[in-house]
Amino acid sequence: MTRTLKIDFVSDIVCPWCAIGLGGLERALERLRPEIDAEIHFQPFELNPHMAAEGENVTEHVGRKYGSTPEQSARSREMIAARGAEVGFTFNYGPDSRIWNTFDAHRLLHWAATLGLEAQARLKRSLLKANFTDQKDASDHVILADAAAEAGLDPAAAAEVLSSDRYAREVRERELFYQRAGVTGVPAVIIDDRYLISGGQPVEVFEQALRRIAAETAVAARA
Repeated sequence: MTRTLKIDFVSDIVCPWCAIGLGGLERALERLRPEIDAEIHFQPFELNPHMAAEGENVTEHVGRKYGSTPEQSARSREMIAARGAEVGFTFNYGPDSRIWNTFDAHRLLHWAATLGLEAQARLKRSLLKANFTDQKDASDHVILADAAAEAGLDPAAAAEVLSSDRYAREVRERELFYQRAGVTGVPAVIIDDRYLISGGQPVEVFEQALRRIAAETAVAARA
């Protein structure tokens, strides 16, 4: 019998480890089917909620925020690109790469969830690709609507959401919920509202953790 896990994937689309973590999680689930399945809900977290509209150069941003030198930042990006390749995700970092404000992207993801979890998952992947692979402005409404179209969603409906303030309150409430729950870094992968897997873990780590959690919850359900 298939054991279905509820997974809340708390993340931001400008977080490279979130792209790596999602790839690792999805590959682990592929290995575990049909004995384990999952309903993945993408939850909002803004790494830089006060980011200006024009964004910021990634190297300058990382140096200011974490004290990294340009050389350290370059090595980190190389390592991230290698980890991404392991799970089939392409990072195209360059000297002009930028980081963007993502609040509207989270509003669009909330809208996609109203259409179904698979629609939200497709949009999540499309947004990560637009930001990291295609190096596009993840705050630009045209780019976001194009990402929705690439995910098989109605770009006109997406543009309508973006031109309004729809789902702003809901996104703020979810962000606050996870902040109060103690989430300070992403990705935070929360299983059945009880178990936490932190960070962009390798496929094997996700596989082992999910197998253990599914076994524990199955025992608890029989008790």
